[in-house]
Parts: sequence; structure tokens; C-alpha cells
Amino acid sequence: MNKYIPLAFIALACTTLSSCELVEGIFKAGVWTGIIVVVIVLALIIWLISKIFGNKD
Repeated sequence: MNKYIPLAFIALACTTLSSCELVEGIFKAGVWTGIIVVVIVLALIIWLISKIFGNKD
């Protein structure tokens, strides 16, 4: 049983460390998600400020 552990570790390392495209896709999605969240938060803050300090008819 103990002689298969290094082989399993090497197989696991080969399958997980060779996926550079997957990691690149995850980071690109993370950047776009962050940009979208920041834009939405800024829009909500501007909308809230306009409602507070807007027309008081």
C-alpha cells in the first residue's frame, strides 16, 4: 500500500499542475466579476446620494 502513495501523489500533481488555462480562466472571471461588482456598488452609492440630496419638492 505504501508503495502506491508516491505514485498517486505524482499522478495527482501532474493532473492538477498542468492546467494553466483553467487557472487563467478563473482569474479572468474573477477580475471581470470584481469590476462588475465595483460598478454596481458605485451606481448604488450615486443613486442613494441623489435620492438623499435630490429634489425636495
